[in-house]
Amino acid sequence: MAVSSLNKFTVPLSTNQSASSQGLLMPKLKFRFRVTLENFGISQPTTEMTKQVMDFTRPQVAFNQIEIPIYNSRVYLAGRPEWQASTIQFRDDAGGQVAKLVGEQVQKQFDFMEQSGAAAGIDYKFITRCEILDGGNGANEATVLETWEMYGCYLQDINYNNVDYSTNDPVTITAQIRYDNAVQTPIGTGIGTSVGEALVRSVAGVGAITG
Repeated sequence: MAVSSLNKFTVPLSTNQSASSQGLLMPKLKFRFRVTLENFGISQPTTEMTKQVMDFTRPQVAFNQIEIPIYNSRVYLAGRPEWQASTIQFRDDAGGQVAKLVGEQVQKQFDFMEQSGAAAGIDYKFITRCEILDGGNGANEATVLETWEMYGCYLQDINYNNVDYSTNDPVTITAQIRYDNAVQTPIGTGIGTSVGEALVRSVAGVGAITG
């Protein structure tokens, strides 16, 4: 009888941490994803944008630092969180559909012909949704392994990039997406059940700084 050794292809753990026979977990793969933009530009649908995405940066958050100087030292606390801008890169298709939608979104944010700004953020902000997929396609429907939803988005920076006689690469459009908030949903759970999950706040340590 064949004896498999593949369950040993991982880091050895103590028995109280995990089953000794557990193998390596399947990772999410970078090239299995899709990005959809909701309320982006004016023309509908925006599915051509999804098909022309080349790469996308998932959300990144940083907590501003609060420093509390004390007697012989100092203590640090987590201040206001700040979501960093995400980068998205599109292939600029020969039919001009991607460039048209990007241009419409830019005009929603600021009318360059009339030099007129939008009256309110709701007039131009959109939702960005990034889904990590399991590789299914066609008759085998894709399963979403993880979803990031980014709210209050606008294009902070748009770069139509260069053209170059010496390459065989497609023409691209790169944009920086600035957003107000993001929530994460792992597979098989409800919206916002990781980052963004409603947790019961602990009040046991009210009045104390250190843990």
